[in-house]
Amino acid sequence: MVWASGWRLASAVSNAGGLGLLGAGSMYPEVLEEHIIKCKGATDKPFGVNIPMLYPDIEKLMDIIVEQGVKIVFTSAGNPKTWTKFLQEKGVTVVHVVSSVKFALKAQEAGVDAIVAEGFEAGGHNGRDETTTMVLIPSVKEKITVPLIAAGGIATGRAMLAAMVLGADGVQVGSRFVASPEASSHELFKKKVVDAKEGGTQLTLKELAPVRLLKNKFFQDVQNAYSKGASSEELKVLLGRARAKRGMFEGDMEEGELEIGQVSGLIHNIKPAADIVTDLMVEFNKAKAEVQDY
Repeated sequence: MVWASGWRLASAVSNAGGLGLLGAGSMYPEVLEEHIIKCKGATDKPFGVNIPMLYPDIEKLMDIIVEQGVKIVFTSAGNPKTWTKFLQEKGVTVVHVVSSVKFALKAQEAGVDAIVAEGFEAGGHNGRDETTTMVLIPSVKEKITVPLIAAGGIATGRAMLAAMVLGADGVQVGSRFVASPEASSHELFKKKVVDAKEGGTQLTLKELAPVRLLKNKFFQDVQNAYSKGASSEELKVLLGRARAKRGMFEGDMEEGELEIGQVSGLIHNIKPAADIVTDLMVEFNKAKAEVQDY
């Protein structure tokens, strides 16, 4: 949820009864601090921060989180042993995001409080094994004892129920909230998400870091580079710097990197985050009742 989940979206989700998360992956330390302060002013409900541990200023981000009294942190893209104990000693609940059973076990061994298992359908950066949510959730559930949160391809109440049946204790929803007024994403990107159809995204750049993108000119440039046998270094040059910001935040729909999940084909409108949370729960309860009638 880089360039999408700032304080407006996180506080709106929390106020609606979910757990809003600030996406720190696109924030400098001082920007994260500003968003935490504004989020605390906009909600009296719990909220958390998601931090990719590959971030260069990770120490500064962690210090800010502790200083500002954030009580929930979702970590990803790194070794959970590095920061889990540090955060827990400060009274912070730690949830780690994984894409495989192997890494789920490593996270549990590191002592995390809960695990997010994210399937191949998810937007943004993905696991190299390409395991789908429907296979990943029961596979991870079979091996771990800590609470399990399902992610990847979940944008409806029915999908939420399905994840629970597969063994999840909760769900993490990303792409659906991009198409909300509170998301800090550019309006052109939100419209692009709403207009997306089945097959409109594809995983690419596995040599660098697997990422699921909407198909646009930049995506086609990547495919053309592959067809010419581009090396990893040539792909790095093509990717350049700030390509995601250029697309999702600044609104360049041709040259920008547009990260979104496969489930974008099921997102048909832009609506307030509170309404999205309500829709999820209404459909979840309806689907649950229907299943009980079978």
